[in-house]
Amino acid sequence: MGEMVRFPSNGAWSDGYLARPRSGNGPGVIVIQEWWGLNDQVKGVCHLLAGEGFNAMAPDFYHGKSAAIGEPDEARKLMMELKLDQAAKDARGAAAFLTAHENTSSEKVGVIGFCMGGMLALLTGTVAAAEIGAVVDCYGVPPQQKPVYAAMRGIPVLGIFGGKDHVLEALPALEADLRSAGVPFTTHIYPDADHAFLNDQRADSYRADDAQDAWARIIPFLKDHLAH
Repeated sequence: MGEMVRFPSNGAWSDGYLARPRSGNGPGVIVIQEWWGLNDQVKGVCHLLAGEGFNAMAPDFYHGKSAAIGEPDEARKLMMELKLDQAAKDARGAAAFLTAHENTSSEKVGVIGFCMGGMLALLTGTVAAAEIGAVVDCYGVPPQQKPVYAAMRGIPVLGIFGGKDHVLEALPALEADLRSAGVPFTTHIYPDADHAFLNDQRADSYRADDAQDAWARIIPFLKDHLAH
């Protein structure tokens, strides 16, 4: 079962989609959208994680707006309209809300993001470091205005990338920045995968075998680092 929830965000309110674990309580995980917005695919990721025992919430960083998968021009417009300072406020609000939620059993919560959301997952780790225990970045790289990685010193990050993805050229710099800031960073690259290969609603890029293997790495990573 999933439901829309509302949480405080720096004096205002933001919305998100929450999928509770079937067991009742579980570690909290923030799920961050691709550039399309908070759509059924992102909600599906919340349900996937809830089925694995997590209390999963996807904040709506576009505040009610979205683009259909396959409409990149509209998605690009929405992404360009996204203000990082507002995104940081929403990320902090989501982390505080989920950490305190009645169905969250972990002291800290994880965050996983895809594409644009991978970048926002890294941002979340820097602006809500007190609440974040692990970060998963799925094929996301930071913009020119990089997050202050030193703020998330010691928080483990798992990077998932496709070997044919154009963003891969930015990975060495990202890895160097994280390591110099004292952020433990592990990557796994799928040689034959392109961008967005975890999105099961994108026939042009989805790779079922690679996705299955990636989730088999992501879920234990989150469980291991949120268990205490």
